[in-house]
Amino acid sequence: MPDSQDLLHALATKKTMIRLLPVLGIAYFMSYVDRTNIALAKTALAADVGISVAAYGLGAGLFFLSYALLEVPSNLIMYRVGARLWITRIAITWGAVSAAMMFVSNEWSFYLLRVLLGAAEAGLFPAMMYMVTLWFAQQHRVQVVGLIYLAPAIAMIIGNPLGGALMELHGIGGLHGWQWMFLIEGLITIAVGVLVWFLLPGRPAEAKWLTAEEAAVLSERAGAVSGPERIRGKLRLAFTSPVTVVLASIYFINQTIGGGIGFNFPAFLKSLGLQDSFAIGLVAGGGGFAALAGILLFPWLKKKYGREVLLIGLCAVGGLLTLIGFIASRDPVWSVALIYISTFFQLGTLPLFWSIAMSRMSGLVAAAGLAFINMVGIAGGFAGPYIYGLIESATGSLITPYYVLAAASCIGVGLVAVLATIIRREQPTTVTLTEAAS
Repeated sequence: MPDSQDLLHALATKKTMIRLLPVLGIAYFMSYVDRTNIALAKTALAADVGISVAAYGLGAGLFFLSYALLEVPSNLIMYRVGARLWITRIAITWGAVSAAMMFVSNEWSFYLLRVLLGAAEAGLFPAMMYMVTLWFAQQHRVQVVGLIYLAPAIAMIIGNPLGGALMELHGIGGLHGWQWMFLIEGLITIAVGVLVWFLLPGRPAEAKWLTAEEAAVLSERAGAVSGPERIRGKLRLAFTSPVTVVLASIYFINQTIGGGIGFNFPAFLKSLGLQDSFAIGLVAGGGGFAALAGILLFPWLKKKYGREVLLIGLCAVGGLLTLIGFIASRDPVWSVALIYISTFFQLGTLPLFWSIAMSRMSGLVAAAGLAFINMVGIAGGFAGPYIYGLIESATGSLITPYYVLAAASCIGVGLVAVLATIIRREQPTTVTLTEAAS
């Protein structure tokens, strides 16, 4: 039977999920909307501003380049000043830059604002993952990360149709529809930043809605490290551990594929004959239901059967097969369905992925290590749209870039096999980065 401390921890964990996750979720929801809404504006930017498909691919990817380069510095600052202040700063600045996207007038202004948007948002996701390591015990983390990932899935379902509807404001006040979309969604994000400041405590001890006993048991079960002095000089562990390096590489492949598909899916739908912006947003948003299914299913499978690496491997193989099927398909309905299935595997694997990473890190090592993994991985968000744009520009085909994405998926399958080997070899010692840094 569970003792009193177990019951106290269960109660505190439930309270924390109810209080904390909606705040993190709405911030992550808007970050996904603001980084991907240019997909809806792709053809309009070409017509109104003269941005070519190659320039669009470069601009879409530049967000991820500046985002990646500033990931580790941003998270190290967050570790010093606290998550509440830093996530608030991130949300307000990225909302302002997102709104400023309405002033895009040529390719260079497009590039500049995408770079600034990535710089403003850098550190958001690893900061949230770091917070998970402060608040939740390892057995709850895959569920918690899965719940956080509901935000981008819902953003696909709601954000794409919302963006499409805002695009229909074309002509009002002398603005293009895409200008209204950037302005309104950016202002909403600024409001979310204010909400974060008032509702998001940085760590259990700061939460007024927890008792001192509840805060203490949460910190204890999460394995919180007392301070930087305990692991000073051990940051290299966050960057050189074999598991960390392989996880970062897998995430790079995952984001390359997701970015290449996501930023060009609305244009693909338009090539199938859809012209209405709201209809395109609605169909593109259908992928969110597939993502939602994956995010809910795979953490459940992990909880029931374990075997995180096996499930990640199944996602990698499933994603590869759906890309091959998409390339071979000549039926528009099947093509769209296969993109949905690809999204199911691509997002479904991520809660498992981050659970493995967080089980091996805490304290400053977690702040730096999770940011490092996200830095390397998110660079794939630059590579995917940029390579896609180059190939589309050279061939005039929306399908040819998928051959490269399928090749990347093959590499991803191989990397999962490498990850399984490394984890199997470390099982006898069960030494994590946290323990090695102590």
